[in-house]
Amino acid sequence: MSQSNDKWSAEAYSKAAGFVPKLTTTVISYLSAQPTDKILDIGCGDGPLTAQIAASIPQGHILGLDASASFIQTAQENHTSQNCNFKLQDCRRIAECAEAVDGSWDKVFSNAALHWILREPSTRDAVFKDVYSALKPGGIFVFEMGGKGNVEAVHSTILSVLVANGYALSTARESCPWFFPSDTWMTRQLQKTGFEVEKCELEYRPTKCTPKSADGSGGLEGWIKLMGAEMLSVVEESKREDVVRQVCDVLETVVTREEDGSQYLNYVRLRAVARKA
Repeated sequence: MSQSNDKWSAEAYSKAAGFVPKLTTTVISYLSAQPTDKILDIGCGDGPLTAQIAASIPQGHILGLDASASFIQTAQENHTSQNCNFKLQDCRRIAECAEAVDGSWDKVFSNAALHWILREPSTRDAVFKDVYSALKPGGIFVFEMGGKGNVEAVHSTILSVLVANGYALSTARESCPWFFPSDTWMTRQLQKTGFEVEKCELEYRPTKCTPKSADGSGGLEGWIKLMGAEMLSVVEESKREDVVRQVCDVLETVVTREEDGSQYLNYVRLRAVARKA
């Protein structure tokens, strides 16, 4: 996502995907933050998880980076503290932030952001090299992101609805903002960069949609509008609501649970722990 096309806001994200920073027990345990750790958080969003980590490192420091000006403004206003700071930075090019790649960080952390950051094949190697440069010798890279098969029903339905509405499949594919790699791909990429991979795993984790809001910003519809914004952007604005309705209508049977009408997305999480040699 470019800084000039910022679709994010803390309010919209909370309504559509407020569960994301809450479902972090495992990746936080892998981070194993120590009181004096110096941690770089890549794709920190609006900062609640960054602030949570900061509270666990009272003699340390954490710096959160994100490409969204709206998110960074919210993070700076609500979560800046003596040991917690935020900076606007496109994390496809971390090296542009000199203090981030100075080799002084004990740990680099990322949650639910790398599947956006790694979307473009041409910038992937640079992201991993920048993370490697950021870390001290022996430092660790700990992250969670969408893995192979993540939200596959939503992804395939949006593609199909776009094609049914007359858009070329190639156009629909190119509009997808996500990269969901397998654990095998990720292990090889980390090793190619020079990391020693201590853990790399996939977890299937069905995740309940937030309640639907009166303004359409929550629930399945809200998720599709926010997370699928790039794919929907190929549709003329006057037709966009109808396309969203079509996507929701198709998905309803797949994601709705009969016992209570709740809706779940088929999240697949990829987590890894890798150490700089």
